[in-house]
Amino acid sequence: MEAKAQRAAMPKVGYVWMGEPNTDLSESALRQGLADAGYVIGGNLAFEGRYAEGDSEKVPALIAELLALEVDVLVTVGSQISLAARRATSTVPIVCVTGDPVALGLVTSLNRPEGNVTGLSLLVVDYSAKWLELMKEALPKLHRVAALWNPDNPGIVKEVEQLRTSARTLDLELTAFLGRAGDIDASLAEIAGDNFDGLVVTDDPALVLQQPRIIAFAAERRLPALYSFSTAVQQGGLMSYSTDFFSIWRRAAHYVDRILKGDRAADLPIEQATSVVLKINLKTAKALGLSIPPTVVARADEVIE
Repeated sequence: MEAKAQRAAMPKVGYVWMGEPNTDLSESALRQGLADAGYVIGGNLAFEGRYAEGDSEKVPALIAELLALEVDVLVTVGSQISLAARRATSTVPIVCVTGDPVALGLVTSLNRPEGNVTGLSLLVVDYSAKWLELMKEALPKLHRVAALWNPDNPGIVKEVEQLRTSARTLDLELTAFLGRAGDIDASLAEIAGDNFDGLVVTDDPALVLQQPRIIAFAAERRLPALYSFSTAVQQGGLMSYSTDFFSIWRRAAHYVDRILKGDRAADLPIEQATSVVLKINLKTAKALGLSIPPTVVARADEVIE
């Protein structure tokens, strides 16, 4: 009885991220959202974070560890982790942020999830359709584009399919290179050895860990790059076009709160994120010898000068 009372007084949230501790915008936004809802971590809420440090093979064990701790809610970032969590449990509520949870088989429908999974849909396939279009507008001479991706992530597979379709429409030549931790060295070497005009970095969570390195590589090679995480622009990346991850993860905390207060994941419709943000770093453009057209700069939500 005492253990049950203690658990009721101190609910426990488990969180799984592909990267490393203290490098994750998603977690900081989630914590902010929980604070906004009145939770004090270590006071009236226990927060258990687990980090794969770029190794996707660690994910199932991390999830099993959290389930063994009897977390009340499991929060997952991205398609791969969310699918692994769903395979691991059909009873513990899961709050996830993914591209298309219906196509992934995580839920039956957005309005009626019907299982133990709810959260937010990023609509990544929809906004990834704009990546090459924006690059072409910013770089009229663009012709040959490299893309970094993770073929093990179903959501990223869809993004690359969309990129290929966009490339055909825009008469661009697109070549996809593996962006997994064990492949990134060889991929960057191949990209460096060929004559590419641009680079697209897809939004696989594992690539966030590689982002500083990719930004440095792009600067060294004078290669214009568009990133799917807005944090890249603050770090010196040229452009980003992505959803507002901070606001989305603050919103994810609302789902955690509802579940902790007794709602079932099956009864919480999945929200579709519609806010997409364009950021441009004109300092980087100048360093690359580029002049971004004023029409593109005018459309940006944030410009670093």
